[in-house]
Amino acid sequence: MSALALPQRRQAALRRRTFTRAAIYATLIFWALIYLIPIYLVLVTSLKPRAEVSLDQVWTLPRQVSTDAFIAAVERLSPNFLNSVALTGPATILSAVLGSLNGYVLSKWRFRGANIVFPLMLFGMFIPYQSVLIPLFQLLSQLRLTGTLWGLILTHVVYGLPITTLIFRNYYAEIPDELVEAAQIDGANFFNLYAKVIFPLSLPGFVVVIIWQFTQIWNEYLFAVTLTDPASQPITVALSQLAGGQAIDFSLQMAGSFLAALPTLLVYILLGRYFIRGLLAGSVKG
Repeated sequence: MSALALPQRRQAALRRRTFTRAAIYATLIFWALIYLIPIYLVLVTSLKPRAEVSLDQVWTLPRQVSTDAFIAAVERLSPNFLNSVALTGPATILSAVLGSLNGYVLSKWRFRGANIVFPLMLFGMFIPYQSVLIPLFQLLSQLRLTGTLWGLILTHVVYGLPITTLIFRNYYAEIPDELVEAAQIDGANFFNLYAKVIFPLSLPGFVVVIIWQFTQIWNEYLFAVTLTDPASQPITVALSQLAGGQAIDFSLQMAGSFLAALPTLLVYILLGRYFIRGLLAGSVKG
């Protein structure tokens, strides 16, 4: 092989890699733009005056930017937004903590029937909301929690336990048993072992569970519309009511949709990379 052939082949290989990388990035950008089309339509429509909103101008930018729709949406949705915050915060934290304790028990404490309890808990993930709606309403009525946020919080905590238990149980299974045994030899009991050994190692698992539960609870509609009264309805129920009437204000609807989706969007933007790390944490041994 001549001395000139080797540099030429290297340059050809470099050009192929550059072309391949450019093609990959172009494909990713294309699909990202396709994915962002709904967000574009929501923002463009919400910033248009009501007179400019029509099907033949749905893709066009507003000739005159108006924030009236956002102002009206904030005025109408702010009480329900606060209800969603009051619902999602406690329900997410409680389901995460209880799921962590369940995962800790099922992965590090051997007891008779554990192999039966765990599949039975997972079975709750596959029960449709609609099938338990009537008995759930009757139970909350007996507990005098219908129409309140506390009843909805209890519902989401119980319904979230299967998935949170599964995530934490799989995560804790990768923590070496020798670490737990060493703490037990030093005299750590059940709660000390969890508080001083297991919990400090649980940050990636908590990030995954909190993001998952926050998104599910914030966006849930069926339980919210069924189990609450108008004073305690979260933002998803109030958002559906913006479409009422014969003359639909699409600008108001789009502005309300953007405001309702903003918290979950911010959560994924700020914690998205930790979400992926948490999902992968403990997935590979060694």
